[in-house]
Amino acid sequence: MKQKKILFIGDSITEWGKREDPEQIGISYVRIIHDYLLTTYPEQGFDITNKGIGGNRITDLASRWQQDVIEQTPDYLSISIGINDVWRQLDRPEMEQVDIEKFEHLYKELLTQVKEQTNAHIILMEPTVIEEQLQSKGNEILKNYVKVVNDMSKQFETTLVPTHQAFVKYLEQNNGYNLTTDGVHMNSAGNMLMATTWLKAVEEQLK
Repeated sequence: MKQKKILFIGDSITEWGKREDPEQIGISYVRIIHDYLLTTYPEQGFDITNKGIGGNRITDLASRWQQDVIEQTPDYLSISIGINDVWRQLDRPEMEQVDIEKFEHLYKELLTQVKEQTNAHIILMEPTVIEEQLQSKGNEILKNYVKVVNDMSKQFETTLVPTHQAFVKYLEQNNGYNLTTDGVHMNSAGNMLMATTWLKAVEEQLK
């Protein structure tokens, strides 16, 4: 039986806990998806790889794309990027920034490479949130980056995981229970919301 290879790539939200984990899966949403698929479909033999690296922006993905994505020849490629592209504009304004035009250009370039050089089914995850207030400056800037991900999903006919919309819907309820530890990095509830949103969008295609 050929294993289905699922590769997750992104920033610290994806990487979370990977370095301390002997399996190199970590304790992020990737772990929840891994454990769910393993126990729900034991006959399928999923091979899950976590290629998240903390602090990454889309420019960092571009620099490691050949080695960490193309050469891995995944059957499914799940991409979660965009938070640091916005967050660095707020907390490190002296850095060279990834504006929306650069973000869109690089995202399109990376997806073109995947389409031309692999047979991977592409899964695009919307960037989640920056601070758990919908009107925060970070979330206002983030809207355009979320739109780029949606546009890329339509253009490249990918599966879209509406993670940003899931967080917005949750925050609109204003129940007072946080999903992050610092406005960006997920606690266990935030990881659960990311994982269930991913599974809702992707699970049928994995059977």
